[in-house]
Amino acid sequence: MPNIKSAKKRVKTNKRDEIRNRAAKSTLKSAVKNTTAVFETGTDKNAVTDALRSTQALVGRTWKRGIIHKNKMARLQSRLARQANNAKASQK
Repeated sequence: MPNIKSAKKRVKTNKRDEIRNRAAKSTLKSAVKNTTAVFETGTDKNAVTDALRSTQALVGRTWKRGIIHKNKMARLQSRLARQANNAKASQK
């Protein structure tokens, strides 16, 4: 256990941040999973576009808050866009 007052505060803030980050990562993973499910069900193009837009925005916000790395954000957004394009192309 830390003895210095500022170190004790850091322990508290680190725990709080850990809980927040874990929740945000879980939300992100769920959103990506749900979006992928929308792509695979073959619903209309508008649903695919809406799901893609909202999930990419969530990925960007998660990166902006410092929860995920910039390269992970780019990779997720790229994969989602590619899946959306494939889903749209298969609907024709």
